[in-house]
Amino acid sequence: MAADRLPARRRARGFTLLEVLIGLVVLSLALLALTRTAALQVDSLGQLRDRTMAGWLAQNLLAETRIANPFPPVGTSSGTRRFGPAEWRWEVNVQPTQVATIRRIDVRIFADADRKAALAQLSGLAGEDLLP
Repeated sequence: MAADRLPARRRARGFTLLEVLIGLVVLSLALLALTRTAALQVDSLGQLRDRTMAGWLAQNLLAETRIANPFPPVGTSSGTRRFGPAEWRWEVNVQPTQVATIRRIDVRIFADADRKAALAQLSGLAGEDLLP
């Protein structure tokens, strides 16, 4: 009877090489998926940072345009500005409205290399009737 129990104890003592390899494959697949998810999160965090900085710059340019001239002349101006860690291209477009004493101000912010899609766009009003 003691001889019958000995082989069962030897089989139950540890993992086989095949079981260890399958465990390593499962672990490596999980780590690969986790690494990919982390890389996507880092990329989206960078895009969110850029959009936030572009939005702040648009707010600054709109405020500066209003402060510089409470009734700005109609037209378009553009330029570049260093804001935060990057150089940004901006465009301010002042348009007339149906009310002769109010002007619409549209501010668009672009990444330095790309002028096709605006990272931020902000519209506001300025004019003589809006002064306190």
